Amino acid sequence: MLRKGRESVRSDFFTILLKWLVNTAVLFVIVKTVKGLSVSATGMEGVLTLAAAAAVIGLLNAFIRPLIILLTLPLNVLSFGLFTLVINAVVFFMTGWLIRGFEVKSFWGALTGSLLYSVITMVTGFFMRSQGQQGRESIKAEYKVIK
Repeated sequence: MLRKGRESVRSDFFTILLKWLVNTAVLFVIVKTVKGLSVSATGMEGVLTLAAAAAVIGLLNAFIRPLIILLTLPLNVLSFGLFTLVINAVVFFMTGWLIRGFEVKSFWGALTGSLLYSVITMVTGFFMRSQGQQGRESIKAEYKVIK
């Protein structure tokens, strides 16, 4: 029983690591294609900067973004949810402020980059989730009534 738990934790760790690496690659493509976003470092230092930026974007999306959405809920309702795009751009700006070497030069670059990042990571996450859940769906539980 304990061994199965360790394998589950190991599997979850590798899933998170894989998602982080995929998000880093997505961020690389976005930085290379969107004007207004850049990485000042080159080589391995640039890759580490992108990896740190992907991790910070994930952490900000997990912890800070829900709070910002809650605080701006009336504005979000009045704009029919479009203000969420501005919040995503703010997350990119915050990442540029926190990570040295990840530069966000314009609002439109942040908005375009955050929109592309959201869509592409959603698609890649869908494909990664569909493969990972196939094994979990095959687990069946049996219930017996004791009289």
